[in-house]
Amino acid sequence: MRTGIRLIKNANKWPDRKAIISNNKSYTYQNLLNSSEIVATHLLREKHDLAETRVCFLVTPGFEYTALQWGIWRAGGIAVPLCVQHPLPSLEYVINNSRSEILIVDENYIESIDPIIKQKKVIVYKTSELFVKKTLASLPIIEENRRALILYTSGTTSQPKGVVTTHANINFQIETLVTAWRWQPNDHIVNVLPLHHVHGIINIMSCALNVGACCQFVTKFDAGKLWNLFTMGKINLFMAVPTIYFKLIDYWVNASAEKQSQLSDAISSFRLMVSGSAALPVPVLEKWRQISGHTLLERYGMTEIGMAISNPFEGERRPGHIGQALPGVNIRLWNEDGIVEDENIAGEIQIKGPNVFLEYWEKPEATKQSFTNDGWFKSGDIALLSNGYYKILGRDSVDIIKSGGYKISALEIEDVIRKHPSINDCAVVGIPNDEWGEIVSACLVIAKNKKVDIEEINSWLKKQIAPYKLPRKYIFLKELPRNVLGKVTKNKLKNQF
Repeated sequence: MRTGIRLIKNANKWPDRKAIISNNKSYTYQNLLNSSEIVATHLLREKHDLAETRVCFLVTPGFEYTALQWGIWRAGGIAVPLCVQHPLPSLEYVINNSRSEILIVDENYIESIDPIIKQKKVIVYKTSELFVKKTLASLPIIEENRRALILYTSGTTSQPKGVVTTHANINFQIETLVTAWRWQPNDHIVNVLPLHHVHGIINIMSCALNVGACCQFVTKFDAGKLWNLFTMGKINLFMAVPTIYFKLIDYWVNASAEKQSQLSDAISSFRLMVSGSAALPVPVLEKWRQISGHTLLERYGMTEIGMAISNPFEGERRPGHIGQALPGVNIRLWNEDGIVEDENIAGEIQIKGPNVFLEYWEKPEATKQSFTNDGWFKSGDIALLSNGYYKILGRDSVDIIKSGGYKISALEIEDVIRKHPSINDCAVVGIPNDEWGEIVSACLVIAKNKKVDIEEINSWLKKQIAPYKLPRKYIFLKELPRNVLGKVTKNKLKNQF
């Protein structure tokens, strides 16, 4: 089969295997192949090829989402998934910016997106309309170099940019993770993440379906229900963001001793647990290890590159570190002195390999500026190499605080503050200051039934970090502002000060 869509090619190898569980129903790979073909035929509408027409879809994660994504690809279109939790202006921005010609909407979102539908700038389908069987047409041959997917960045400093990946990029991103994390056909993973982001789409759903494994969707996170799902004994992999692990830990802590033992036994036999999309606090890693017997595997990636660095499946998973380059991915560190040759010297992570995206959608200048003259993608993340493992110090624009001539890692200070017994969570930012450039400022989330004295906190911190790293300002919040993937939105947090 001459196709750049390797997921389709592989699905034909195991048609009768269980591919997806959603809404308490099971679907085979043949169900996926049949439904995605019907979707593709509807979208073509007498055309031979969508020829990279952008297709936005606002669809709940599950079987329909997956079949729609595959159907868009099989018709020759570019899939542009929309976040079901985003407000109307954000959805409208993505639809307009991508210049999508087709919009697919779940029936339960029709009313909320009605103002966009009334503009009549796009052809609108209800999800159910695309699954009505019709005479199947001949589908186009999809080559690997075609554009396949546009995912939008979080847009913390400017309007979100559309990150364009090809089928070749996606195929490689899947294969390197399948190799590194040793995916197997008998794997069964639960997906609790939104599907407008590479974590949920590639790392979980696509890796599972690439090897003939089963992906089970849970559309709304509930710690108790997820723990109950774990106890059923079918799931053997789990990937999530640190916030979810924190909530699972909180549920376990508040359970009876008998229940705790039952929950811990249920997950002790999992073969792999991964954390990503935001920095994993070391106390969360250590508490999860105490509960489950697992050391969470941390990895590093972003929308533009998929995954690039990972702690090993076998071997030491070092707390606070993101690991080593994935197979086939080239990594280097770069600072004002050039390529960093030695360990323990900070530099920007730069990446080169088949995983790296094609372009920012219709932004040639932004695309050009994101690469070096010799073709390395500039991540904007600052790290160092320590005994063979990369360690993130922060993002140059957000997590590196420039104060009094020092470059200070906000993440390092956060790791220390979280060890205080009265503090549940924290975030550290730099606040502009005429004298110092920026001053270190900390937002604290206090644990239940605990009290915190700022002088006591500072006295405690002075014993663990250098004086120039001590926060000069504090604020207290019940919870940190986060995006849908659990990442702290630090630019919003700065406004709180």
